Amino acid sequence: MKCDRCENQAAYTRKYSGEKLCSRCFSSSIVRKTAKTISKYNMIQNNELVAVAVSGGKDSLALLDIINQMTKTHNFRIKAITIDEGIPGYRNEALEIVQKYCAKLNVEHKVFSYKELFDLTLEEALDLRESEKTSSCSICGTLRRRAIDHAAKDIGADVIATGHNLDDTLQTFVINMLSGDTTKIGWMDPDNSSNTLRKIKPFCEIYESEIVFYAFTNDIPFQTEPCPHMNEGIRTEIREFLNALEGKHSGIKNNLYQSIVKVSQIVKEGNNKQKTICIKCGNECTGKICSVCNMVLKLKENQT
Repeated sequence: MKCDRCENQAAYTRKYSGEKLCSRCFSSSIVRKTAKTISKYNMIQNNELVAVAVSGGKDSLALLDIINQMTKTHNFRIKAITIDEGIPGYRNEALEIVQKYCAKLNVEHKVFSYKELFDLTLEEALDLRESEKTSSCSICGTLRRRAIDHAAKDIGADVIATGHNLDDTLQTFVINMLSGDTTKIGWMDPDNSSNTLRKIKPFCEIYESEIVFYAFTNDIPFQTEPCPHMNEGIRTEIREFLNALEGKHSGIKNNLYQSIVKVSQIVKEGNNKQKTICIKCGNECTGKICSVCNMVLKLKENQT
């Protein structure tokens, strides 16, 4: 099979469109689509500093690669940040991969740990939780979001870029729906230009499978060891369910994503709660104490 855009041998077929692409044309299409998403939602503005959150996985390293390419032709700067949760035998490999790849790209990189920020590693936090029903992902996600915010402020960033792809968005939407947490659906709108510290997801319209192939065909190293806690939540089951649907009905993920964007914009309009300042840490929240401080306080109460 020949590539639909040139005369080279095709290496990838997009089932939802039927398009056949060689490695070079495929990679170019991912870079262009990422740039188009950034432009469509006005994610990055002139002369801004973008904190690229790099975990060591395929998505974040592919994002770093593409955003770094874009700095050559666009007027913005980047720095990489990595959060060390303190998971024994897992995070060390990723940190080494990230440090080497950032050095290769000549991108400044800084690591921030749960231990220095919260005086707790993830493993210590899990030992202190009151109930096993509180999943590892729930605790880690809450702490990670705050750690990334802190890291971005520390390096003086205007924008935080994460490697969340289209599949991640669909899974999160279903999780929020199943848990009855409809407020969070309003946070899923790609346009968050009203926020002081913007969080952007340039891969939000790209399939996870395409990010995997981009990393593979461009020889981007990434951690293959899965997080030891990844199967404790429902996300894996939802991923498998959505993949099965896509396998039988090509393009259904794209359709669901478009619906999510429309729904999130409607929900966001109804979520105009007055933001206040957390009395413990000084970060924005909707109550007196933010969810992070609440969690850390409860965990440390169990320590005594």
